[in-house]
Parts: sequence; structure tokens; C-alpha cells
Amino acid sequence: MPLLQNLKRVREERGMTIRRLSARSGVSADSISDFEELRRMASPRTAQKLAEALGVEPEELVGER
Repeated sequence: MPLLQNLKRVREERGMTIRRLSARSGVSADSISDFEELRRMASPRTAQKLAEALGVEPEELVGER
């Protein structure tokens, strides 16, 4: 299960709100908020959905940069 440490940074770099990312990815806004605040880890499938909606590889959302 990945910890999406870079999700907020990548989302903001693309000028996308949590609600917009939610609509594009099909992942709830509450879940996205939890992932960004590192309160929850995402399943690999969820990380893939978020990455696709952001136009990045899932690895870009995980780990330190």
C-alpha cells in the first residue's frame, strides 16, 4: 500500500483542486484529503487512478523527491 507523499504537491502543480481530482479520478474527496495529510495509505489501484487523473506515473506520487 503506497503512502502518497507527493500527491498534494503534484496536484497543486497542475492547478487542480481536490474536488476536481476527485471528479476526474473517481476517488472521493475525503479519501484524497486523507492521502494528502498522510492519514491513510492508498491501494495500488487507487494510486493508479489518481496518477492517471494527474497525468503522471504512480511512482511520482510516492516517496520523497
